[in-house]
Amino acid sequence: MSSAPRRSREAPAIGPGRFMAGFGGASASDARGAARRLGRYLLPYRTPLAAALLLTAVTSGLSLGGPYLVSQAIDQGIRAHNLSRLAHVLAVLLSVHLANTLCGWVQALLMIRVSQRAVRQIRGELFAHLQRLPLRFFDQRPHGDLMSRLTNDTELVSSTLGEQVTQLFASLLSIVGAAVVMLSLNWHLALASVVTLPVILLTTRALAKATRQGFRDRQAVLGELNGLVEETVAGQRVILVCRHEPQAIAAFEEANQRLRQVALRASLLIGIIGPSMQFMRNCGFAILAGVGGYLVIRGQATVGLVAAFIGYSQQFTRPVLEIANLYGLVQQALAGAERVFEVLDEPADCDAAPTVAALGAVRGEVVFEDVTFGYDPAQPVLREVSFRAAPGQMIALVGHTGAGKTTIINLLTRFYEIDAGLVSIDGRALATIPKADLRRALGIVLQDTFLFADTVRENIRYGRLDATDAEVEQAAELANAAGFIRHLPHGYETPLSEAANNLSQGQRQLLAIARALLADPAVLILDEATSSVDTRTEVQVQEAMLRLMAGRTSFVIAHRLSTIRQADQILVIDAGRIVERGTHAELLAARGAYWRLQA
Repeated sequence: MSSAPRRSREAPAIGPGRFMAGFGGASASDARGAARRLGRYLLPYRTPLAAALLLTAVTSGLSLGGPYLVSQAIDQGIRAHNLSRLAHVLAVLLSVHLANTLCGWVQALLMIRVSQRAVRQIRGELFAHLQRLPLRFFDQRPHGDLMSRLTNDTELVSSTLGEQVTQLFASLLSIVGAAVVMLSLNWHLALASVVTLPVILLTTRALAKATRQGFRDRQAVLGELNGLVEETVAGQRVILVCRHEPQAIAAFEEANQRLRQVALRASLLIGIIGPSMQFMRNCGFAILAGVGGYLVIRGQATVGLVAAFIGYSQQFTRPVLEIANLYGLVQQALAGAERVFEVLDEPADCDAAPTVAALGAVRGEVVFEDVTFGYDPAQPVLREVSFRAAPGQMIALVGHTGAGKTTIINLLTRFYEIDAGLVSIDGRALATIPKADLRRALGIVLQDTFLFADTVRENIRYGRLDATDAEVEQAAELANAAGFIRHLPHGYETPLSEAANNLSQGQRQLLAIARALLADPAVLILDEATSSVDTRTEVQVQEAMLRLMAGRTSFVIAHRLSTIRQADQILVIDAGRIVERGTHAELLAARGAYWRLQA
């Protein structure tokens, strides 16, 4: 195809302030469902994941030995004035910590590799799914928000899978292990160590729901802000020409302020958890110290045992605090995952017919029979449109802006599906033709030519990726583009910017025509391809267009009626209906709607 599809002028547009378009896929909007779906991305890496979890269990077990060795050092070394025993215990303690560090490093390395591979798959699936979504999806949603889901939200998921999964597992093991050891040593001190646990759990649960919603709101507003930035950068020239800089700054400040408010609210919620848990942890230490001192005085415990319990109490309460803090981070990741899965749950643009067969060679007969369509089904844009284009004919579509001309093209390319009627090519309904085959038979040259940030050669080759350099240059010659290309700094290897601002509008149009010539389509669509060029350039474009249309069924949308005088059939569209049809001479003689457009 000769150019990337652009949003129909009759289609709903994204304008300033329309950044909160809703998404479907409600099934993704629960944390458990999102967590289960994330888990499925880890299944292919079950071996390294199991190794990482095993190492986590080893590090948790080694950590449990630390407080016990400290108690031995106090009771059997320091209090017994036995330096050799003290040195032996400290050497074992050092070895335990070294082994703990080594296992922790290997475990972190494994999880980083697993998480990056899983997130690469998620990001790849999301991007691939975006390529399969219908044009209607992009018409109704801000592009900046989609970019935010592809980048920011997947990064949140990446950090959680890489760090928090094993940390959560380690915390749970530490809690269970510390509880078992403490109960086996002294149940009185064990009870004193966990007296604050119910309060910690209740506090965490109370903050959980608000925290998750806060971070989901933050990600949504961040996507809105990205949409505003993307729109502003794309429309910078219009902003400068219209002296709209103050309004653009004000719109950004308003969105930025709302982001600050929701981010502050979410951060305050997560910030409450840490200090609250630390306060309760310190209260627990005070209770343990009091009970332990009492038992030592009564001769029911040793100083080393109390010191060990303080260590085990840390290993018990610290994981609880970590889980409380992790909860907020996990909520961020789940909020991001939900936003990613919402897009993945959007139905793809697929071939809906039960029997879809390859198109084969195309003669180029196009028929519309009583076609009705509306971007909003309640408001039809086309009403019972019927016409036939014979192979090789040039069909011109004229009418006022918004009449429905581009919508006819959108239905022919199956960017949208008709609501009623039939559209066929060579006698086959479009719904029975694979979209890839259909679009391979179509070539499109739009008014606003889209060129990629690549070389001139590769932008032309986009029409047919397997074309040779010689074929690319031949297409440029036929499109009258070779002359200006040779004067570019590096010829065909000249890099273009994303907006191709280093080329004129006419030069961009000639490259689009060269791209279409290279694709060699059976049916050609020219959507106001000469409306934005000067008279001299129009002559070059017209010559290239005539070469392009030779032997092909062509649909031409034009405001300059001089460009369609030779059309085999002119269709005058008004309010979604064909109000006149005929040749240029016939319609002028009728002195109707077409004649009034000439006036």
